[in-house]
Amino acid sequence: MDLMNRVFKDFLDSFVIVFIDDILIYSKTEAEHEEHLHQVLETLRANKLYVKFSKCEFWLRKVTFLGHVVSSEGVSVDPAKIEAVTNWPRPSTVSEIRSFLGLAGYYRRFVEDFSRIASPLTQLTRKGTPFVWSPACERSFQELKQKLVTAPVLTVPDGSGNFVIYSDASKKGLGCVLMQQGKVVAYASRQLKIHEQNYPTHDLELAAVVFALKIWRHYLYGEKIQIYTDHKSLKYFFTQKELNMRQRRWLELVKDYDCEILYHPGKANVVADALSRKVAHSAALITKQTPLLRDFERAEIAVSVGEVTAQLAQLTVQPTLRQKIIAAQLDDPYLAEKRRVVETEQGEGFSISSDDGLMFEGRLCVPEDSAVKTELLTEAHSSPFTMHPGSTKMYQDLRSVYWWRGMKRDVADFVSRCLVCQQVKAPRQHPAGLLQPLSVPGWKWESVSMDFITGLPKTLRGYTVIWVVVDRLTKSAHFVPGKSTYTASKWGQLYMTEIVRLHGVPVSIISDRDARFTSKFWKGLQLALGTRLDFSTAFHPQTDGQTERLNQILEDMLRACVLEFSGSWDSHLHLMEFAYNNSYQATIGMAPFEALYGKCCRSPVCWGEVGEQRMLGPELVQTTNAAIQKIRARMLTAQSRQKSYADVRRKDLEFEVGDMVFLKVAPMKGVLRFAKKGKLSPRFVGPFEILERIGPVAYRLALPPSFAAVHDVFHISMLRKYVADPTHVVDFEPLQVSENLSYEEQPVEVLAREVKKLRSREIPLVKILWQNHGVEEATWEKEEDMRAQYPELFED
Repeated sequence: MDLMNRVFKDFLDSFVIVFIDDILIYSKTEAEHEEHLHQVLETLRANKLYVKFSKCEFWLRKVTFLGHVVSSEGVSVDPAKIEAVTNWPRPSTVSEIRSFLGLAGYYRRFVEDFSRIASPLTQLTRKGTPFVWSPACERSFQELKQKLVTAPVLTVPDGSGNFVIYSDASKKGLGCVLMQQGKVVAYASRQLKIHEQNYPTHDLELAAVVFALKIWRHYLYGEKIQIYTDHKSLKYFFTQKELNMRQRRWLELVKDYDCEILYHPGKANVVADALSRKVAHSAALITKQTPLLRDFERAEIAVSVGEVTAQLAQLTVQPTLRQKIIAAQLDDPYLAEKRRVVETEQGEGFSISSDDGLMFEGRLCVPEDSAVKTELLTEAHSSPFTMHPGSTKMYQDLRSVYWWRGMKRDVADFVSRCLVCQQVKAPRQHPAGLLQPLSVPGWKWESVSMDFITGLPKTLRGYTVIWVVVDRLTKSAHFVPGKSTYTASKWGQLYMTEIVRLHGVPVSIISDRDARFTSKFWKGLQLALGTRLDFSTAFHPQTDGQTERLNQILEDMLRACVLEFSGSWDSHLHLMEFAYNNSYQATIGMAPFEALYGKCCRSPVCWGEVGEQRMLGPELVQTTNAAIQKIRARMLTAQSRQKSYADVRRKDLEFEVGDMVFLKVAPMKGVLRFAKKGKLSPRFVGPFEILERIGPVAYRLALPPSFAAVHDVFHISMLRKYVADPTHVVDFEPLQVSENLSYEEQPVEVLAREVKKLRSREIPLVKILWQNHGVEEATWEKEEDMRAQYPELFED
């Protein structure tokens, strides 16, 4: 078809229509048709394309094309195709209904009110609907056949514009008719979607107009249109001052067209108003409807009664929660006494409702220590209609309908003991644990901190890593480039040549738990040198905040280097080190270079006097000691200031040995599920027992074997206290958590398969059961992606 379109591109939609290998040539006169035919045949010859003469027809007054008969009168359905519909046997399965509707729907533009007529059949195709062939389905089936046999001849738009649209809407669907010069061009209709059934009348009528403009855009765009509706207020839609968001969105669409909305009374709008508005008000329905509404009113459920669109076939009546509460009131001594007072005299605030329920200020009284109160709290918190609200929201929802003593306290206690809320809800309070500043070192390069910046672009020398080493006293630093393939012994060699050679062996090293720092070689080297290793707690980088902050500064320098200078980043790394060490540090009140060497560093923009300056030994020692004491005092002042600021946004929290706590995790890191990475999985796992307190804000936990790769000491901000409840069924089977405290979901089984059919392709899908989740949480994934990522899942 692409070849045919390219060959006849100059003639398409002028006098030629091409569909795959079929060529349709149309003209207004015989002379014009002869010229058009000659041009088409010459074009075929020029492109060395051939047509079989026996399959050609010339000089036709009527032609059958794509299931339609096209003539000078207009377009009508192909009788041969309609014969297949009229001879169609009664469907016995959902698939057969879909096949019938698919063929009949191809000609829906010829059938007025197609969606209304086909409504009983389309309802049978909905998921979960039992297949019951009712009389309504039979009438729909036969009426569609009859409508297609007697389908009218639709006119073909002549290009003169001046289209007229008749639109109408009801509680069942939208209907519209496109006309030109008094002749019908096409019919269109559809059923309302679920959310559209709640639209007010004005929006429904406007939706019918928008539906017509969208479906016939290829006819209407750029043409003058008159739209007739039986809803008078739509006349003023373009001048209406206040519009809701939906109407504003539709206004933008309608303004694309040169249209005028006119009022046409409903009785005169007989074409579009054919959408049936019949209401099944039977005596039986009215008889059953009234008591049901009274029950809803007693339960204080607001009921809005509109047009009746279905009959109630069967209703199973069970005791309502309200009835259970009223029955339980008789067993509560306090409420029984209040009922006696109300029945004998006027009780202050208490009263008896029409269904014999004890009320307080218009709210139903709930008995203390009763099963119905627990059932009520569970329904208000865990049902599909509430979805685990917080205590404040839940209390406000309940207090408008129910009352009992200590209600707010009970609601807060119930929410705090909810196992699901403890595992999935993010903490909204200040983080736990007050700031614990590290001690200030006594001398230069006595205590250092270090970290790695990884994942950098590979340079010509193969460097992808920067090792950042910082003196905690003077803030002076060294940036050492390296490769991700370096072994622990190679890093040890660089440590000796780049750090120890210049500053000697430090007393202590603060770092995170990177594999390079926890390796046996590194620990053995530092033990031999007499250096103490101080590791940060698991997943709490604030312990080594100095190096983490310097990493951010260095990364900003690297970004600036990429933009400003040519070459690889490693060729400028020594200049970045110089720039950092020669820049002012607010904590110590001077540049790191000055703190380290006792004087400012000369640079192209900052220089001192050139000449010989001598300082005697005692004076040098005294000056250096004074500088160190000044730096230490400034650091202590800065730490005190930072602690006062930080503690305002933190809370002091302590746990006891033996307490059970949840552990914060990063769920399903890097795994795509529910179209979002990890957003629908628990934030906390556990609970785990606290074995030991390590320092003021760290605790050792009893972790299961699957957490063997994770260090068992955690900062208090990673923990959440477990509030126990006898009803909890805790799954102590641990997740497979990786070293970085994240866990990947693994598929367990393929539960089902289906093919999603799009307009131009099909997408095979598989329903996957995931580890750590039940069948109800199984998800549909692309089979192609799952086969690529988990081939073992599809092995026999």
